[in-house]
Order: sequence, then C-alpha cells, then structure tokens
Amino acid sequence: MAADLSGVIAATTQWLTRSYPVTGGALDAALAQAQARQAVTAAAWLRYPSQADAALLELLGPGGSAALDRLTGSGAAAADVPGAGEAWRSWVDEVVASWAACLLTDAPLARAAVAALDGCEHAAGLPFEFRRLTAPDPHDRHAAPLLRHPDLLAPVAALHRSELLRRLSAGHAAETEAAA
Repeated sequence: MAADLSGVIAATTQWLTRSYPVTGGALDAALAQAQARQAVTAAAWLRYPSQADAALLELLGPGGSAALDRLTGSGAAAADVPGAGEAWRSWVDEVVASWAACLLTDAPLARAAVAALDGCEHAAGLPFEFRRLTAPDPHDRHAAPLLRHPDLLAPVAALHRSELLRRLSAGHAAETEAAA
C-alpha cells in the first residue's frame, strides 16, 4: 500500500480554514476551502516529495496543531463546535501549515512551488491544477480575505519560510545542473 498524505492535507486544511474563517456564505466557504487545500497539498508534496517520506510521516506522525494554536490563539475555535472531536488536530503538520501560509500570501512563491512539483511522485500520472492558489480570481480573493491576508498569516508563514525557500532554490539548482 502506498503512503498517503491525505490525512495531513485534510487536517492542515481544516486548521487553516478554522483559524482564518470565512465571513461569507457557502460559496465563499467552498472557495476558501479549495484555496487552502491547494496550498496545503502543494506544501505537503514539497515537504514530503517521495513515497518513502510520506511513509515515514505516516509512521511517526506530523506533530499536531498545539504550537500553531498557541501562536494564533486558534485553539479556542474547537470549542465553537459542540461535540467536535479533536483527534484531527494531531494530524496537523506545522511545517506544511507554514509553507501553505507562505504560498497563500505570495503569488510568485506559489507559482514557483507549483512549478517545482513537476515530476513529483505524488502527482505522477495525475492531472493537477492549482489555479485557485496561483492565479486567484476576484471571487477567490473575496471569499478568503483572512486566509490570504499577509499580515494575519505572517506569524505562521515566518515559522518555516526559510526552509521553503531553501527547498525551492535547491530544486531550481538541481534543474539548472541537469540542463547543463
């Protein structure tokens, strides 16, 4: 059985959308969810590029949302939903959330990250498109003003931005070397 990142992607997406909630209706919620999921998917695929990396994550676990909750004060959001279980919070990946925050607030960085996914093991044979992340239209931007606000996401983005930049520059250096 192949290792799967879907649990981390789902939990980290949920953490982002709960921490930076939508103020509009159902359509806005769906658009914000799609943007968050695309950012988290790109971040997870970059963070865990191979099936072996994903298998290790599955074995060891991602660490959970506790530090992120303290940083943003979003832990109280769980109390807003009566009877909601908290088990999903243990599958939130802090690095993936930080990288996703970087991608949501920096369009050129998001485009570079998606370009770096070309040839990724997780995307092999799958058509993937990250338009809501890399080229959000006015509806997307209107739907997720908190989720895309650079000042609001700055504390989370700053946690691991340097690692993301190193990962992307290392990938760019390898591509340049292979082309030479």
